[in-house]
Amino acid sequence: MTDVTVNRNERLRRPAGIRSIRLGDTKVSYVPDGDVRLRPLDLLQDTTDEVWAAHPEYLDATGHLVGSIGSLLVEHGGRALLIDAGFGPQTLEMPEGPLGAIHGGALPQSLAELGRSPEDIEAVAFTHLHADHLGWACHPAPGGDRPVFTRADYLISESEWDRRDILEDQGMTEQVAALASRVRTITDGQEIFPGVHVRITPGHTVGHAEYVITGGGRRLIAFGDAVHSPVQIDHPAWSAAFDHDRARTADHRRRLVAELAEPDTIGFGVHFADVVFGHVQQDGDGPAWRPVDA
Repeated sequence: MTDVTVNRNERLRRPAGIRSIRLGDTKVSYVPDGDVRLRPLDLLQDTTDEVWAAHPEYLDATGHLVGSIGSLLVEHGGRALLIDAGFGPQTLEMPEGPLGAIHGGALPQSLAELGRSPEDIEAVAFTHLHADHLGWACHPAPGGDRPVFTRADYLISESEWDRRDILEDQGMTEQVAALASRVRTITDGQEIFPGVHVRITPGHTVGHAEYVITGGGRRLIAFGDAVHSPVQIDHPAWSAAFDHDRARTADHRRRLVAELAEPDTIGFGVHFADVVFGHVQQDGDGPAWRPVDA
C-alpha cells in the first residue's frame, strides 16, 4: 500500500477541517461545523456485511461511516455567500437507524478562522431543508437571542419551500417559522451570486438544489445530499435511506458521476469525510473519488 493510499484512507475516516480552493477570482472554502457517524448498512440498504468487510477504509474503529457537517463559503470581489448552515450548537444521538450521532457548533469559529464574520454573509443558499443543513439559520448567536446571520437572505428552491409542510409534519414547525420571514425562493438556472447558478435536482428531497460555481476555467458542483459518501461514486445505484425518492436519486447520481469525470470539473460533497473537494477518475485504479486540495 502506497503512502498516498494510506493518507487517502485515513482521510476517509475523519471529518474535514477547513479547506479552500480557488476558481479564478472566486475562493471556495469548506467551513466545518461538526461531524456525523452513520450506520453503513442502515444508510445504504443495498449493501451487505461483505461489502464493508471489503472496504474497511470507509469505516472508523466503531464501524461507522464518518461524515463532515458544515457549509461552503463562496467569496468573490469582497462579497460572501454561504451554502448551507451546518447543524448548529446541538448534539443528537440515535440508538438505531442510519444516524448514530451528529453534533455541530463550530461554524462561527470556523468562519472567524477564514477571516469572516456571520455579518459578512449576504445570503445563505440551502441545498435542502434537513436539520443538518439548516442549523445556524434557525439558532440564535451564542450568548444572545438574535439570528447569527443578521443581514442574510435565505435562498431556498421554490419547489422545496412550497412543500415545507413535509417539515412541519416531521415536527420542524419552529424551524420553518425561523426561516419564513427571510426566505427568498430561487428557481432552476438562476444566478444567485457572481458565477453561482442553481440547478434543481429532486430526489433526495422534493426540491433539492445543487449549486454550480464557475471561475478560472473550472467549475465546482456543490451537490448537497445527492451523494452522502464517496463510496457511492463507485456505486451510484446505492441510494441513501434519507432519500425521498431513491430511484430518482440513483438516476441523477449516475449522471452526476459522469459529469464529475469531465475535465476541469470539481465536486463538493459536504458529508464526504476529509475529502470534501474531489473529482472523478474512472481508471479502475482504486476509488473513483480523488481528493482535490488546490
